[in-house]
Amino acid sequence: MSRKSRPPVPLLTAVLVLTAALALGACGSGDDGDQSSAGAGDDRPTVVVTTDILGDVVTNLVGDLADVETLMPAGTSPHEFQASARQAADMRSADALVVGGAGFEAGMTDTIEAATADGVPTHAAIDDVATLQLADGGDHDEQGVDPHFFTDPTRMAAAVRGISAFLATTVGGIDTAALAAQTDAYVARLDQLDRDVAAILAPVPTAQRKLVTNHEVFGYFADRYDFEVVGAVIPSLTTQAEASAADLAALAATVRDEGVHAVFADTSSSDRLARALASEAGDVHVVELFSESLGAPGSGGETYIDLVHTNATRMADALAP
Repeated sequence: MSRKSRPPVPLLTAVLVLTAALALGACGSGDDGDQSSAGAGDDRPTVVVTTDILGDVVTNLVGDLADVETLMPAGTSPHEFQASARQAADMRSADALVVGGAGFEAGMTDTIEAATADGVPTHAAIDDVATLQLADGGDHDEQGVDPHFFTDPTRMAAAVRGISAFLATTVGGIDTAALAAQTDAYVARLDQLDRDVAAILAPVPTAQRKLVTNHEVFGYFADRYDFEVVGAVIPSLTTQAEASAADLAALAATVRDEGVHAVFADTSSSDRLARALASEAGDVHVVELFSESLGAPGSGGETYIDLVHTNATRMADALAP
């Protein structure tokens, strides 16, 4: 049928069709800048989590029992990230807030404290972990506590138990039986991850279990898997610190003396200084690890479990004979 011969649509029918189309369009629209996973109109509680690593972990714990909003996107340095005005408002209206703790979210300290002061139940994951102190007291926080506990999956398992207990006792309306079952299932996966990492690293001889990293981030990993942290390009727990030429020259000499084969850089930070060190030391490879943030899809660091597994594999490939 040609366009000219098509029967006319009654005016009332056309108006109804147009009205329905506009209504559907309105239902499907939203704020493009809102990255929250919270479902509009549902009755589930909202849990806000600072880092993407902890966001992945908490999502595994709660499943569909709560809406989880993760503030930091993948590839973000937690030392530098600052919450937007919308994110700060979401923190203050959350049913619960989960943070890393020990000053890890340096750029968000004031925002976290403001939400807590407003009465938002706040839990620091590191509070349930056997922590390590810095040998020199450190400059990351006043207690000198290393906040990077998550590089050790057994400590992450302890943190997971603490987060689960916090949510069960704090968040009203959450199905505690389902939460407990999902927690047990995820802890079992972390236990298996620990065994897998030990097996992956088994070919690395004791003499080669020496780590030189971009900054001081793998202390807990070294403690768990019998590695020695020889040094860091940036001698600090935060990437915001600076390394001097004298520091790099001294570390290059240490790398040569110790027979270190690889320098491990951060995927979420520049590797410029790590490459300068490798060039100075000679015959040293620069290998990127996921240290403080998840990776993009297809990177091997999409989840916390993927991240730890990939890091162990890259270390073994770089250090094993």
